[in-house]
Amino acid sequence: MYQDGKPQRRRLASACGSGKTRMMAAPLFILSFRHRDELTRIGEGAGWQPIAARRADHAEARFVASGAAVAVVDARGALEEGLEATRAIADAAEANAAALLVLVSRKDAAALEALHRFGATHFLVSPFTEAQLIHAFKFALRHAERVGRSPSRRSGGEGKGEGASWRWQPGSRTVELSPALARKAGLGETEGRRISLMELFRKLDPEGRRAARGAVARVMKTGEATAFAHADLESDGVRMAHHVRARPQGEIVGQAETIAPDGSRGPGGRDSLTGLADGRAARAWLGRQLASGGTGTPVVVLLLSVSRYDAINAAFGRPVGDAVLQAAARRIERHADPDGRRILVARMAGAEFAVLLSAPATLDDGRFLAGELVEAIGRPFMSGDHVITLGSRAGVAVSQPGDDDAALLRRASVALAEAKGSESAPVRVLEEGAESETARGERLEVDLRRALDRDEIQIRFQPQVAVASGEIVGVEALARWNHPAYGEIGASTLFSVAERSDYIVQLSDHVQRRAIGAAAAWPDALAHLRLAVNITAADIVRPGFAQIFLGLVEESGFAPERLTVEVTESGLIEDLAGAAALLAQLRGGGLRVAIDDFGTGYSSLAYLKALPLDYLKIDKRLSQDIAGSTRDRIVVRSVIDMARSLGLDVIAEGVETEEQLALLAAEGCTLYQGFLCAPPLDREALATLIES
Repeated sequence: MYQDGKPQRRRLASACGSGKTRMMAAPLFILSFRHRDELTRIGEGAGWQPIAARRADHAEARFVASGAAVAVVDARGALEEGLEATRAIADAAEANAAALLVLVSRKDAAALEALHRFGATHFLVSPFTEAQLIHAFKFALRHAERVGRSPSRRSGGEGKGEGASWRWQPGSRTVELSPALARKAGLGETEGRRISLMELFRKLDPEGRRAARGAVARVMKTGEATAFAHADLESDGVRMAHHVRARPQGEIVGQAETIAPDGSRGPGGRDSLTGLADGRAARAWLGRQLASGGTGTPVVVLLLSVSRYDAINAAFGRPVGDAVLQAAARRIERHADPDGRRILVARMAGAEFAVLLSAPATLDDGRFLAGELVEAIGRPFMSGDHVITLGSRAGVAVSQPGDDDAALLRRASVALAEAKGSESAPVRVLEEGAESETARGERLEVDLRRALDRDEIQIRFQPQVAVASGEIVGVEALARWNHPAYGEIGASTLFSVAERSDYIVQLSDHVQRRAIGAAAAWPDALAHLRLAVNITAADIVRPGFAQIFLGLVEESGFAPERLTVEVTESGLIEDLAGAAALLAQLRGGGLRVAIDDFGTGYSSLAYLKALPLDYLKIDKRLSQDIAGSTRDRIVVRSVIDMARSLGLDVIAEGVETEEQLALLAAEGCTLYQGFLCAPPLDREALATLIES
């Protein structure tokens, strides 16, 4: 329960005002199966930047790509999904020094022990107020800051007295130092100090002055975070690193940390189980490498996740699981650094390890080593009388100018998460300057909503051709999106993005309206063509969809007898009887009905038996396979014969060669579409093709 009245919101705004300023730029990852929009509203109102999801698909990758220091899993009313999501996100949260807050219903409070075991760091039991929820976010953020040792990078704010930090307003002749940094510079114990730029520079060695000027110039020019390092004049062999970035109002801020002498791991220590460096030591090592390496000597991070570790614990017990993990750690060490090269191996979280390659290292070095490690972990382990086989996945990323340890680890974590989600490739390498598939998907989801609001989704028409005569008798309407960064995006990507972001109904409705409206305004040269539009699984379950769609056709003035609706097999799986009733209503309104992509995974004779159909569309893979082996041709022939026996016309998709067309014609296919005739065209190009 939330207290949603206006007086409560006014009290929250007053009570949380300072927190809102502090967290203005902080991302907040939310996975909620029942209350996504409500939690998003609360997070935005408290000054966070929510990245919210309703499905658990690729949750680990989406969390890492968000850059959030706090992940919220809302398990209220969806406990099993919440437990699985917590398990999926936990290692990535620990490896990236993030907090994991789980919301549970009071009736599920008994699950707190399992949530703790799976890796949750915080919990909140409903009912709770908005104020309590916002404070839970804040407590989780503080935990992440303490674990990660870098509040400036995590929260977007640098308050007075928070560690060794400084701030400078471009144009000013003075720099404000935090008390800790003021003491470090020998300026006394006062609450913050201002020092002139000239006086501050005199405290730096010549190399440090050049590095500081260069770092500030880079931040002002690019807006991207960077770092520089200099000798600490008070201690021999000790250096200080400054992580520098620009705040939204233009102020330049820096967070300073002391770098231990060469050979010391600095902050952090060793993992008690494996004896490797721990996550804190790994992040400190990365920070030193990035701060002292400049922009021309990249650092490579390899994250490796050992799979089936939880299953080993469950099957053989914790002692056997620990022994196997220790053996895996030794094997990783031997393969990662056999010659004593400058490589750090660390256990980051659970069964996740980091192999950090210092400069000069290349992405090819990381890729090759990742392959070796995946192969090595795949060889059997012995534990007492047990022979145990493990698997692994790896993600590799290389540092880029302006990176700090958090940014580089986050990219490597995204690469690892995508490797885990891949069925075939155990190693995922994130090329320099490349955007991860997950980050690209997140951006597309946000941009798609904007594109729908701005009517940027365009319609193209791909001709459907009579095999016997070669005449263009119809077209299929296909969506296209000319994205400013990614270029032209086709219908399959569009609809998969829309489904993930719960905009599938809006996109489907937009495409249907645009396509039918455009066809109703076709010139005389196109007036004889049939139009095929797609309906989705989401359309099938929409209450009253048949009446809505038929009303749209009537309102447009397009002749219903010239319209075909196409539905894919996957859209029929959930409720075949309901789909049959809907299609019968559409057919009763004068439309024709086709089943699309027949032959893709879920094919069932029950569809042909139960559904009121006019056409069967053969999936493009079957159409293209007909030019393959004798077995391929027999499969296609059987599908066509079956359709003709049921009185259905057959449309072959994806026809690209004359050989494919000739073989399809010989088997009795009546219509085809594909690049052999034309790609999807706009109205003008379609009219030109028809006239020629």
